[in-house]
Amino acid sequence: MTSTVTPAVLLDNVSKTIGDHRALDSVSFEVAKGSVLGLLGPNGAGKTTTVNILATLRSPDSGRAVVAGHDVTKDPAAVRRSIMLTGQYAALDELLTGRESLLLFARLLGLSRRQAQARATELLEQFDLSDDGDRRIGEYSGGMRRRIDIACGLVTRPEVVFLDEPTTGLDPRSRQQVWSLVDGLRNEGVTIVLTTQYLEEADALSDRIVVIDRGVVVAEGTAAELKKRVGDTYCEVVTADPAQTAQAHALLADLAPADLVPNADRFSMPATSGVATLGEVISRLDQHGIPLADVALRRPTLDDVFLALTGQHAATSKS
Repeated sequence: MTSTVTPAVLLDNVSKTIGDHRALDSVSFEVAKGSVLGLLGPNGAGKTTTVNILATLRSPDSGRAVVAGHDVTKDPAAVRRSIMLTGQYAALDELLTGRESLLLFARLLGLSRRQAQARATELLEQFDLSDDGDRRIGEYSGGMRRRIDIACGLVTRPEVVFLDEPTTGLDPRSRQQVWSLVDGLRNEGVTIVLTTQYLEEADALSDRIVVIDRGVVVAEGTAAELKKRVGDTYCEVVTADPAQTAQAHALLADLAPADLVPNADRFSMPATSGVATLGEVISRLDQHGIPLADVALRRPTLDDVFLALTGQHAATSKS
């Protein structure tokens, strides 16, 4: 570890075996204060085990884990006072209203009755739930449940927030609302560790990304750095008539197009000269009367990164 600034979260060679399964194998990474770390990996990769160790729900077999300056093994109580953990599904009493849930959490965390009422009102406004605060949670939509779940975890200000697949099962609008909440927390200086199956979510929200596969960190960096590992900008060519794809491919052979998949209506090629490559492709195919359905410069996505780093491995066990 070379950083001179104390990280908000630190894992140093953490290993964990569950039953006969090696869930984590010498995992190391750190998260800067006030940043968002995206933790990616296939099902069973070790993401949830990592979060559970950081949240003191499991103990590491070896290695060191520190959250908000507190060792998770030596001082778990201090860690718990410093964090918020939200799982994939809201775990709230459906018979309580949103306001009652917030009041309950506030009182349990030591706020006076007046402080609890003020904080509940403040959070209902912040999470756009003022009009629904006195409705039972059992009547809430999925997105509303997720928002009240996160709000309950923020009754007192945490230093570190763990969001374990927070948008699972949400519609696009509700997902965007959660994204806005994450941005807001980061702007307030809160550190966030986010596990997600939605790669566009990690791309949009994360300052840095750690990819875990089979209990091992296989890559770490910004989204741009990870995409760079997969490849540079490429040009995707889609012919209007799939019967002409092979001819188009041959006409561009000297520009090093990728291998042609049989019966495909498209192919990709390195765009070594960027826009100039795109212009050359369009010019040549136009001269030979080959119409295009689409042609564009594209960059590798996190989906490409994910597949390149983890292959097709996708365990069905819960990590």
